[in-house]
Amino acid sequence: MSLTNRIVGLVALALMPALVIQGYNEYALRAARTEVVRAEAIRTARGVAADLGQFGRGVRQALRILAEVPEIHGMDPEVCTPYLRTLLDKVPGAFFFGVIGADGRVVCNTLGSARGAYSLADRRYFQDAMRAGFAVGEYVRGRITDRPTIQLAQGIPGPDGRPAGVVLASVDLDYLARQQSQAGLPADATLTVADRKGAILLRVPDQAEWVGKLLPPAYQATLQANRGQVVDMIGLRGTTRITGVAAATPDDLDGITVAVGLSPVTAFADIDAATRRGLILIGLGAALALAAALLAGRAFIREPVHRLLRTASAWRAGDLGARTGIAGPTEFGQLGEAFDAMAASLQKHEGELRAEISRSHQLQERQTMMLHELNHRVRNTLATVQSLARQSRRSDATDERLEGRILALSKTHDLLSRDDWSGASLVTVLENELSPFEGKQDERFRLDGPDIELPPRYVLALGMTLHELTTNAAKYGALSVETGRVDIAWRVATGESGARRLVIEWRETGGPPVSEPRRRGYGTRLINGGVSHELGGKVRLDFEAPGLRCTVDVPLDAQDRFTSFRDVGSPSSPSS
Repeated sequence: MSLTNRIVGLVALALMPALVIQGYNEYALRAARTEVVRAEAIRTARGVAADLGQFGRGVRQALRILAEVPEIHGMDPEVCTPYLRTLLDKVPGAFFFGVIGADGRVVCNTLGSARGAYSLADRRYFQDAMRAGFAVGEYVRGRITDRPTIQLAQGIPGPDGRPAGVVLASVDLDYLARQQSQAGLPADATLTVADRKGAILLRVPDQAEWVGKLLPPAYQATLQANRGQVVDMIGLRGTTRITGVAAATPDDLDGITVAVGLSPVTAFADIDAATRRGLILIGLGAALALAAALLAGRAFIREPVHRLLRTASAWRAGDLGARTGIAGPTEFGQLGEAFDAMAASLQKHEGELRAEISRSHQLQERQTMMLHELNHRVRNTLATVQSLARQSRRSDATDERLEGRILALSKTHDLLSRDDWSGASLVTVLENELSPFEGKQDERFRLDGPDIELPPRYVLALGMTLHELTTNAAKYGALSVETGRVDIAWRVATGESGARRLVIEWRETGGPPVSEPRRRGYGTRLINGGVSHELGGKVRLDFEAPGLRCTVDVPLDAQDRFTSFRDVGSPSSPSS
C-alpha cells in the first residue's frame, strides 16, 4: 500500500467518529420522531372518533325526545310535518327528519311527502330500530334527497310496549367532512371514516371523490385487525402511511371505523434535511482535510520516509556505511539519527558477530562429536557388563535371564541413541523387541494401533516390559509352540479431565494351557515396578487358560525426566 493511500486511510479513520456520531444521531432522531408520529396518529384518530361519537350521541338524544313529543307520537301528518321542519336548523349536521310507521311506510317528513308515498321497510336500520329501539345505518343515498348519508333511527313507543314506528334523521356527511377538515388535522394527514361494510363516509381530503366507495378488501381487513393500534400500511393513494385506527363507541355510532394516516415523508422532512446538511458538511470537511494531508504529507512525511527506505535498502544489500542524513528535533530527525547510530553500531560489531557465529558452529560440531563418543562409550560399557555376566554364568537360568535383560537394555539404548536420545515410536520399540522372531512376525504376531512417539523414559520402561513378556512367551507361553500367536493392540484414551493415557493389551493364544503361578517372580516384579515406578501406570496380568493377557495403562502427558539404567532394570531393589 502506497504512502498516499495510507494518508487517505488515516483521514478516513479520523472522519469515522464523525460519521458514527452522525449515524447515531440520525437513528436516535428517527426513533424518537417515529414514536411521536405514531402517538400523534392514534391520538388524532381517537379524537375524531370521539367527535363523531359525541355528534351521534347528540342526534340520538334529539331522536329520543322527538319519539316522546305528542306531535310525533300521534303520527298525524298535518301536525308532525311542520314540527319536523322546525328542527332543521336546530340539529347541526342533520338535513332530513322523518317519521315511519310500523309497516315501513312514510307518515311525514321535512320534505312534506304524502303519507305512504314510499316505504323504508327494506332498510336495515329501520328493521334494527323496530327490533332494538335504536339503530345506526350504513352508507346510503337518500331515495328522496339523493344525497349521501347515514340514517339514525329511534323507535316510537307503542301502547303494547312494541315500537309503533320510528323517527329518523339523515346525517349530512359533507358537513361532517368539512367540520373535521377544519378541526386541525396534522399536515399532509388523511382521514378515512368507513361504516361496518367498508363504505367510505368521510374522506379528508377529496370527500367528493371518495364518499360512498368501498374500501379495498385488504385495506379494510388491515383496519379491522388493528383497531386501537398504529400500523404502517399502504394508503388509498398507494403511498405508505403511519395509520392510527380507532372506532366510535357502540352506543353512539356503532360500526364506524376511523383511520388517520400521516405521511412519513412529511413527518421526517426536517430530519432528512438536517441529515443532508450534515453529510454535505462532512464531505466538504473530508475533502479539505484530505487535500491538506496530502500536501503536508508530501513535504513532511513522504520525503523523509523515502530517504529512510533508500538507506534501509542499502543496508539490506550489505552496505552498512550508508546513512540517512536526517537530523533535527522532529520525530523523523530523531528517527534518522537513531537509524544512523544503529548502522554505525552494526558496522562496528559486524566482525565480532561473524566471529561469534563461527565459534558457535565449532561448539555445535564439538558437542555432536562428544554425544556420539558418549553413546559409543555407553555401548561399550554395556558390552563389558554383558561379557562379565557371560563369564560368571551359573548352571541355573537366573544368569541367562540377566544376560538377556542387559542385552535388551542395550538394544533399547541403541534405539534411542539413533536420534540423539530424543525418543522413538511405539511401533519401532515393538519391532525392536520382536526382532529375534524376524521372518515370523507376520505369522506369529498381530500389531494393531496408531504409531505414536514416546519419550526416552517410556521407551526404556516399555522396552523392558515387552522384553519380559516376549521372553516369557518364548519359554513358557504362546511362542514356545509353533501354533501360538501373540496379539498386541494399543490405543490412546482421553479421560474426563482431558488427560491422555496409553493402553496396551498383550494377548497370547494357541500356546500351552496357562495357570497362575504360585509365587511372584522377578520378571513380574520388573514389569510392575517399571510401569508403576517409572511411568506412574498400572499393569494387570490375567493368567487365563487360553493364554496370558497383560494390560498396561500409563499416562501420556506426564513430564519426562532423566532415568538411569539402574532404575529401569530394578523397580524395587537392585538385586536379581
